Amino acid sequence: MLRRVRDVVLWADSRMGEYLKYGTVQFACGGDMANFVQHDKKTVTLMFNRGAKIQGKFPHLEGTGPSARFMRFGDMADVESLTTELTNVVRAWCEMMAPKKPVKGRGRPRKTPAKAR
Repeated sequence: MLRRVRDVVLWADSRMGEYLKYGTVQFACGGDMANFVQHDKKTVTLMFNRGAKIQGKFPHLEGTGPSARFMRFGDMADVESLTTELTNVVRAWCEMMAPKKPVKGRGRPRKTPAKAR
């Protein structure tokens, strides 16, 4: 079950990566996004470290505090039923953390020389 959640996260967006931190898998894209907590139990819980900042409506992100949110999976049926939502959370995170592209045509207007009289 944990491996399937990992696969969903990594396949959701090509910008997402993973590494080990504090003895567990950490997912990151432009900053730490989420990690497994309580991974020694029969259920899987994914903690989104700054989940409150993720833009969008995600009904299965639990939590009301100023920062962390959690997504819990009790069995493989939960993982499969939440795959689309988890994919959308990952994509929203990657978009939020992506460097902003400069908008052409925006900036200070050019000074035009005064017309000669």
